[in-house]
Amino acid sequence: MKTTKVLRDMLKNRSMIMAPGAYDAWSAKLIENAGFPAVYMTGYGVSASVLGKPDIGLITLSEMVASAKNIVASVGIPVIADADNGFGGTLNVVRAVTEYEQIGVAAIQLEDQVTPKRCGHMEGKEVVPMEEMVSKIKAAVHARKDTDFVIIARTDARAVKGFDEALKRAKAYEAAGADVIFFEAPQSLDEMVQVSKEIKVPLLANMVEKGKTPLTKASELNEMGYNIIIYPVSPLYTATKAIQGMLSQLKEDETTSTMLDKMVSFPVFNSTIQLDKLRELENSFTK
Repeated sequence: MKTTKVLRDMLKNRSMIMAPGAYDAWSAKLIENAGFPAVYMTGYGVSASVLGKPDIGLITLSEMVASAKNIVASVGIPVIADADNGFGGTLNVVRAVTEYEQIGVAAIQLEDQVTPKRCGHMEGKEVVPMEEMVSKIKAAVHARKDTDFVIIARTDARAVKGFDEALKRAKAYEAAGADVIFFEAPQSLDEMVQVSKEIKVPLLANMVEKGKTPLTKASELNEMGYNIIIYPVSPLYTATKAIQGMLSQLKEDETTSTMLDKMVSFPVFNSTIQLDKLRELENSFTK
């Protein structure tokens, strides 16, 4: 079954879809191996991984699509891909949807920020007029070829124009044809409950450590009406701390022999990356 259909069916059933953030193919594979039903490709993480730069609108469509292609190829579960603000106007959105859909992404996320954009939990964000974002959503719906391809509309207006304006935008984006609403950075559980009462399509909750939204268990969010729960930076932050610690200790000890207990072994890594399976496939062609 196509991953677009898998994701669409989960949304129809209002399933709880926990999707940790992947910043490259290997992090995506580890997410799948851990048993999660979907992967969230984080623009924040891809910008850090590919460019070594913050999520401030520097990453391009081509770089994001290249990363998404590798992530999709590495897993068999649906990939929900960040597409920032569509990388331009309505025709840019059409191209973005086409590019992402062609490589097998199951869902695309579009936000109503201006260019250059900011990470959703950063200060200094600005949003485009609501009517402009409505046009972008309509363009995205028009561009997709597979009707199961999911369009996620995100509003960042809560931090800029307040809760009421953000809710107004969420309703407008729902009416424009968005399959999922992403109400970014609500500041309390009460706000999240209010959004769930007003919006009929599935909702996405964004769990960012030390962000603006209270960290809440996925099951509780699902009970509130949120179907997709993403953890965009959790793997990235964890990997960063682990690598920093290893490098600091290596510089001090001048050997890795003191930190073997903090690493997977050579055989375990090869097994995790399925070296034996690929070697077996390779050998099958010589028989």
